Amino acid sequence: MTEPGTPLLAGDGIHKSFGPTKALDGAALSVSAGEVLAIMGSSGSGKSTLLHCLAGIVRPDAGTITYSGTDLAGLDDRRRSALRRTEFGFVFQFGQLVPELSCLENVALPLRLTGSKRKQAEAEATAWLARLEVDGLARRRPGDVSGGQAQRVAVARALVTRPKVVFADEPTGALDSLNGEKVMRLLTTAARETHAAVVLVTHEPRVAAYSDREIVVRDGRTVDRELVA
Repeated sequence: MTEPGTPLLAGDGIHKSFGPTKALDGAALSVSAGEVLAIMGSSGSGKSTLLHCLAGIVRPDAGTITYSGTDLAGLDDRRRSALRRTEFGFVFQFGQLVPELSCLENVALPLRLTGSKRKQAEAEATAWLARLEVDGLARRRPGDVSGGQAQRVAVARALVTRPKVVFADEPTGALDSLNGEKVMRLLTTAARETHAAVVLVTHEPRVAAYSDREIVVRDGRTVDRELVA
């Protein structure tokens, strides 16, 4: 286990364009083990693209991204996919749960994909559903639960492999304020207890308030929140 405060993930001089559109123009950040970092910015500022580059989903055009001392650009697609299955967790705005599976099966899925036996995976998934206060929904399907409940199931799925970094892209964007607050409280508490870093993309100050530190993306560049006028 990486100790809290240890540098874990860093990006420097990140550039990314989609055709003629420049999404990132020299963005840089770092996040330590156990830290919750909020990336803020208006729509189209490049904050989600930055998260996708840091997670190894999108390859930057230039710049470096290192995770635990390893250059992500130096990894092939297979190794980057393995990293996303085992060391990274993901929470998206709309949860992206598999509708045909029960909530329990959704949470157990990442463990099953890494080779865990069904009984072991479901036991671990049950524990995480309880931790996120939705264990009563284990046998129900995502379409049969509320948006706030489904998002807590998605958080349990992101954390079930005990990842070292959780990437959360507008995790409360589809929720009302009460459910959004509950999701953020449970997500950040569970992540800190397991010493996972959280990279949180949001445009809402009330959500960013759960972080330890904030950076702002403007025109594809990053600046610490304290330096923004």
